Amino acid sequence: MAKDPICGMNVDEKTAQHKSEYEGQTYYFCAAGCKRSFDANPAQYAKKG
Repeated sequence: MAKDPICGMNVDEKTAQHKSEYEGQTYYFCAAGCKRSFDANPAQYAKKG
């Protein structure tokens, strides 16, 4: 399980429909809204937690 960097929800990497790449790392999201927030400012959310 991966942790959504926006809301903190656990997301299954195998079934996640929303994901982004940033600085060579894949981030997984519970919903499109969280992905949009991350994509707008990835440096703010990357590598938290």
